[in-house]
Amino acid sequence: MKGIILAGGKGTRLYPVTLGTCKQLLPVFDKPLIYYPLAVLMQAGIREILIVTTPEDLHRFQALFNNGSHLGISISYAIQTQPKGIAEAFVIGADFIGKDSVALILGDNIFYGHNLADVVRPCLDLKEGGIVFGYEVNDPQRYGVIDFDDDGQVKNILEKPKDPPSSFAVTGLYFYDNSVIDIARSLKPSKRGEYEITDVNVAYLQRKQLKVRLLERGFAWLDTGTHDALQKASIYVQTIQERQGIKIACLEEIAYQQGYISFEQLEKLAAQASTSEYGHYLQKLCTKSAFSF
Repeated sequence: MKGIILAGGKGTRLYPVTLGTCKQLLPVFDKPLIYYPLAVLMQAGIREILIVTTPEDLHRFQALFNNGSHLGISISYAIQTQPKGIAEAFVIGADFIGKDSVALILGDNIFYGHNLADVVRPCLDLKEGGIVFGYEVNDPQRYGVIDFDDDGQVKNILEKPKDPPSSFAVTGLYFYDNSVIDIARSLKPSKRGEYEITDVNVAYLQRKQLKVRLLERGFAWLDTGTHDALQKASIYVQTIQERQGIKIACLEEIAYQQGYISFEQLEKLAAQASTSEYGHYLQKLCTKSAFSF
């Protein structure tokens, strides 16, 4: 399975802080926002990843990640010239996807839970259809909303309805088989001129090939598209990290735990960041790992 991170858009809701950079590179407490969606894909076991971004921001992501080899993964890049909707990512990334299935995650979404890897990793076995995740929110009208029938089965997904049929929103993490490319190519722009991911989900639903899995209590899904949401996400990450003594979305730690890099490579990465608090955390991780042998 391939992975795509959609990190395009203009970040207009975050002006003026996005005048000089893109929102996916803004800090969420102690690391760039894009670290969090990349961590999810890595935890799922996905090692070939495409970052779809704007022409202006391409060099910034390349400077941050290069080709991803230091993390034991492969990162490539593609351009979305205009923000024409989430579903366009599958058209832009068609050559990258090839004949494989694909996971798409939005570059401004944060997912956290103590067994998140156990939830997302089975999605790699997807052979047919699609898998999306539902999460209960207070403001469902901002999202694609799941409409359930009387038996609790999904009968429809509505894009930003004025009168939401439920409080469950579709999160920014999607898994699809290879037919998503053809589905995305067949879409027509919505009234707001975008190729909607909800239309992709409805297409799978009409085929009876869409599975919706609800994220239970204990999981956090944070959409950081506004100043307020970005600030709250930073406070959330800081609180969890300081209380538990761990780091959320520490890519080097995930790479080591997943077996993508060796202990020696982890030591090297820790040394390179040794003057920072982040580097100190990696050095402590190296010490703990050395004693566990």
